[in-house]
Amino acid sequence: MTTELKKLPLAGTKKGIISISNVSEPYGKGTPDIVSIGISLNGKDIEWKSHIPYENLDDVIAVLQEASAAKKAEEE
Repeated sequence: MTTELKKLPLAGTKKGIISISNVSEPYGKGTPDIVSIGISLNGKDIEWKSHIPYENLDDVIAVLQEASAAKKAEEE
């Protein structure tokens, strides 16, 4: 079962969205939930999708925050 958590506008597009969802039992009965991040350029069809186990989420967030900080420092 997929439960949408949030939709965000995709920067640099007119209609694009980033869709963040929880997916229960994504790989069959008894498999742990994951976070799904989907990208839609037209606001409807998901062109790219990543599945991230909750056990990896904190590390992924830390790397994304480091990348964001580095990009901001580069632009100053």
